[in-house]
Formats: sequence, C-alpha cells, structure tokens
Amino acid sequence: MTAYHFEPIGRIHSCFTEKFGIPRQPNLVPEAWATLDILPVFQKAEAFRELDDFSHVWIVFVFHRCYGRPWKATVRPPRLGGNRRVGVFASRSGFRPNAIGQSVVTLRRIEREKGRLRLHLGGVDLLDGTPVLDIKPYLPYADCIPDARAGYASDAPAHRRRITFSSGAERRIAILDAARYPHLKALITGLLSQDPRPAYKGTGDQAAFGMRLWDLNIKFEIQANGMVVTDIETAFG
Repeated sequence: MTAYHFEPIGRIHSCFTEKFGIPRQPNLVPEAWATLDILPVFQKAEAFRELDDFSHVWIVFVFHRCYGRPWKATVRPPRLGGNRRVGVFASRSGFRPNAIGQSVVTLRRIEREKGRLRLHLGGVDLLDGTPVLDIKPYLPYADCIPDARAGYASDAPAHRRRITFSSGAERRIAILDAARYPHLKALITGLLSQDPRPAYKGTGDQAAFGMRLWDLNIKFEIQANGMVVTDIETAFG
C-alpha cells in the first residue's frame, strides 16, 4: 500500500498549553483566540490572495500529542458523558488510524509584516504547537447543511452552570496585562460554561480544579450555585 508524507505549513499558537479546558468543538468559545504562523517556505503572498474575503476557514491539523500512539476502534465521546462507546469513525477523537483533525474557525485577520505571514483565528479548539497541514475556505452554501443528522450530538451543548469570580480573582484579572492575556474574564467564563471536567473519570466529591491558560493556573471550585473562579496564579512563568 502506498505511504503518504505530509509537511506542515505552519503551527498554532494558542492559550491552550494542555488538553484540559480546550473546548470540545470549535466555535463554542469565540474568545478562544490563536494565531497560525506560516512556515517561511510557504509564506508566499499569492498563496493567500483573496483569503481575507472569507470569514471562516477550515484548519486541517495533526493531533500531535496522539501521533504514534495506537489507534482505538471505539472511544468514549465526552458528549455522552464518557459512559458509552462508539466507533472511532463516529467521533472526532484524536486516537485515529491517522491522527488528523479539522476545525472550522473564524478568520479574524491576516497579518503580513516584516517578512512574516500570520493568520489570526477565533473560536479555536487547538492545542498550542499544533502542526497545520492545510487551510481551506469555509463555503456556507456547501459546508452548511441545515437538514443534516448528527446522531448523538444533534444539539449544541447546554451551558449548565453559572460562572462567578471571587474578589481575589477579579483583582488578578485587573492587574494582568490585557495585551498578553486578551479578554481573559470572557475567555474563562466561556470555557468553564462548557464544563471541561471529564465525566468518565469520576470526579466524585472533588470540588477544586485547576485549568492552565498560557502560563496561568486558573483555579475554580464547584459550588451549589455553579462554578466559582477562586484564584489566578502565574505559577508557570
């Protein structure tokens, strides 16, 4: 059988430095911004001509943290609470025969300066350092199928919990560099509203959690009336 080799055209730089907390699908959290830095050999202006006219693009990428690991015939989608297995080809799991994924994201703008070509993206679900194999424009007339069936994921996930911030967390957000950590409060709120906890691992009575964004550790607790962000630490810098 013929073997195929693909060369990345760029890499993603996002706030997600670990898997926990990443939205389970693209565009669930619009505030999740990232950049796609195009590698020098592909920085040809003509290759990106008129891409600015599209609001969204498909990003074809490699699940690099899964690459080289054995693939699984069945997986437990988070959407089903991790309590039921489905075939890997009925999921978007990274543990596939070929660790390739795709996400449709917002194309915020294209930056061209000082010999660098960079795409600014929104609504991403991509780990920092993700290798990108290709970019394709999103075509609403072809890519949006209103009467399509979606099996066990027919509806968008509900926002199940109220998100609040302690006074200490609010103070930390106020003093953090907004340029380095853009719209941090809205980002945290959006991510936690998706409830990133892995249900199948049985969190039980555990009430305190941490989520890493950039070099920040976002601490939050589960309380009767929702989730409370208790502190924001710069413990990784």
